[in-house]
This record gives sequence, C-alpha cells and structure tokens, in this order.
Amino acid sequence: MTPRLSRRAALAGGGAAFAAGLAACAPPNPGEVNAEPTIPPADGKVHLSYWAWLKDLQNVCDVFNQSQDRIQVDATWIPGGNSGGYAKILSAIAAGGGPDIAQVELRQIPEFALAGALVDLSRYGFNEKESLFDPGAITQAKVGDTIWGVPQDTGPVATFYNRAVLEEELGLAAPATWDEFYETAGIVSEAGKMLISLDPSDGSHPIAWVMQAGANWFRPEGDGWIVDMTGDASMQVAEYWDRIFAEKLVGTGYGSFTTPWYAAAADGNVLASISGSWSDALVKTVPDGEGKWAVAPMPTWPDGYASGGHGGSAAAVSSTSQHPAEALEFLTWMCTDPAGIDAMIKHSGIGWSPAADYIGESRQQPDEFFSGQNYNEEVIVPMAEGQNLEWTWAPLMQRVQAIVGDGMTTAVTGEVPLADMFAAAQTEIVEIMRTIGLNAEEAR
Repeated sequence: MTPRLSRRAALAGGGAAFAAGLAACAPPNPGEVNAEPTIPPADGKVHLSYWAWLKDLQNVCDVFNQSQDRIQVDATWIPGGNSGGYAKILSAIAAGGGPDIAQVELRQIPEFALAGALVDLSRYGFNEKESLFDPGAITQAKVGDTIWGVPQDTGPVATFYNRAVLEEELGLAAPATWDEFYETAGIVSEAGKMLISLDPSDGSHPIAWVMQAGANWFRPEGDGWIVDMTGDASMQVAEYWDRIFAEKLVGTGYGSFTTPWYAAAADGNVLASISGSWSDALVKTVPDGEGKWAVAPMPTWPDGYASGGHGGSAAAVSSTSQHPAEALEFLTWMCTDPAGIDAMIKHSGIGWSPAADYIGESRQQPDEFFSGQNYNEEVIVPMAEGQNLEWTWAPLMQRVQAIVGDGMTTAVTGEVPLADMFAAAQTEIVEIMRTIGLNAEEAR
C-alpha cells in the first residue's frame, strides 16, 4: 500500500495531488489528520465558518445564532461543488485554512474523507446522535462504519406525473411496478406522447435504479474495495432498460427540467419525471400545471426496495477546523431540530429532511399544485423509509457517474447494451482505482 502523505501533500492543488491523496489510504481508515488528539470544546465564544452553495444559508445560521450566544456561525456562498466549490474548499484546506464546515454532496464524501479533508465525526460523539437521523440519510454519509458528514438533505426517488393527462385523458394509473411501467410507457407511446424523457448522458439515473433494485456496487472490505456492478440486481435493471430503449418506449432526447422538457410537459406530451423528492419544486414551474399533477411512489421490483437515492448533501467538518465539537453541535441542531429543518426548507429550499422524525411543518400540508394531495406524508415518507441501507458511495464517484452516463448514451443507440456496459465499466473502474493506489477487486 502506498505510504501515507502529509495532509498538505495529499490535498495540494487538487487534480493529480488529489488523486495522490486518495491513494494515500484505503477505506475505512481515517486520514492522517484524524490521528491527532481530539480538540476539546472551547471555554469561551466560538465563531464558525460555513461554506456552501445553499441559497440564503445565513438566514438559517441566524436562527441558530439568535438562540444562544456561545456559538456563532457565518455562512459564505461558494459555487456548486463541481462548478468550482470543491476546488476552492480543497485548496483552502491544503493551505491550512478553509472553513469549519463545508457542503459536500453525499456521493463525494468518500473522496474528501480519503483525501484527509474531513474529520471522523465518531471522535466527537456523533454515534450517540445517529438515532436522530433518518437511516437512509446516515448510510450515505458512511464509509464502512465511519461517518464523515452530517446529512443535510437527501433525494428519495418518486414519480411526479401529469394526473390530468395520464388518468383522466388516457385512463391510466401511475405505474406501481416496473412491469406496469413497461406496459404504461407502451400505451402512452402509442398515444403519441412520452411517459418520461431521459438525458442519456446522465449517469445518476441508472445509479438510482440499481440502488433501488438492491445492488451494492462498492463494498469496503479490509483495506480495499470490492466492485460489483454485475450482480443479479444490476443485471435485472440493465436488461430491463435495454428492452425499454430497444422498443423506444421513453424519450431520450432531453432530460427532466430542461427547456424542451418544460415545453413538452406544458403541452401534455411528456407526462412524468421519476426523480428525487426535490423535483417537486421544479415540477411546480410547469406552465399551467396547478391542480393537474400528482405524486406516486417509484415503480418497484418484487425483491427490491421502495426507492433509490437521487441527490443530497452533507455538511462536513473540515480537518483544519479548530472547533469540531462546536461545529457538530450546530449541525446536529440544523439537521434534526424542527427550527433548523424549517429554516432550511424556508430559506434554502433543501431536499428531503435528514431528521428521523420531522419532515418540516410546511411539508405536512396538502398541496394544491399536486391536486390537493398531501404527497410528502403519503408518498415521500415511505420512499425515504424504504432505502437500500447497504449502498455505499465510493471514491471517484464523479468519474463513475461519467462512465455510466457515457454507457447510457451507447445503450440508447443500441451500440452497447447496458448489461455489457456495466461489466466493462466494472473492469475500467477497478483499473482506475488501482492506478491511483487503492486496493480494488472485481466481485466474483
């Protein structure tokens, strides 16, 4: 195994140095900085810095700041992670600075942890607080048994659909199973419409599909990873969607919430989006859609889970923070206390609540846009509770999603079926992980 690098060497400048940081350790071992003594809580007042791309986050922090005078939190807006935010965070930490708290997508947590950029929260008593969080949220912030971030919001998948066209005009129900989805998509296609339309380059959808089916592509084992993209659950999903694409039962020219999607949705020509819970806010911007749309569960497999995950972030404590105990105190409030959840929904428009038993006051009411349906409690709660808790995000998840997206594009054209692409991607990903010094093996 490659010798450990110093934190500065592991993080300096991103790019190749960032890959070197990943090579410096294998899951679930913490980075070098986490071997340092635990920093005790400060005796006096503490100011925390929080870098995130959530809008109006300072308003959320102010609710906490006004509740006591010992800890004060200042929010700084940064670009979205892959739009420059991650580079800014990593560069600052490499220089010995950076924020106390940083927003990191759940899927990116392992990369930041393995680079030594985050604090192992169990060192500060987070295990005692774990029961306050939704299990489906917590599992996505873990590598092995170690928790590297406080879940901030998640994206359990549901079906957002045009009830007026699907039910009233075509006489169809929202499909409850993937078998029903196949039949419904065919009828909708014969009517000259599309049930859904996918961006074939977006690898997040196949990942959500296989999560729901019960796959676990990346398993930390010992000091390395087992990569398993060709198990029964993955092949079931791949063969199903190969059939869908071959018969052209869904649109593949554009994805949900793009300009052409909104135009088609407004005209009643594309009828649904199967996507994360945060999609409700985007669906509400479909012109003349109020009272016509509704929400249903994600279609299911007989042996799968209720839903997959599509998006979501964590608030992670940086390895350069001098106040991790206070940061964790604030984050526990923000992500589990009703006042914190309500503030994040109101001011920052977060996805699904990470709290175990509170979805937010505004999400407990019927919604007139969605046909007066109390969809959050009726649909999204069961989707959040029915997650695949065995799923683990792996290092290089951004690269994995790009590889899967490229493969989706070839599958749509029939050039390379998804079933073959998953097998080829598994081999490619293992080779990449080994190249940067990680122990990785293909499942047998």
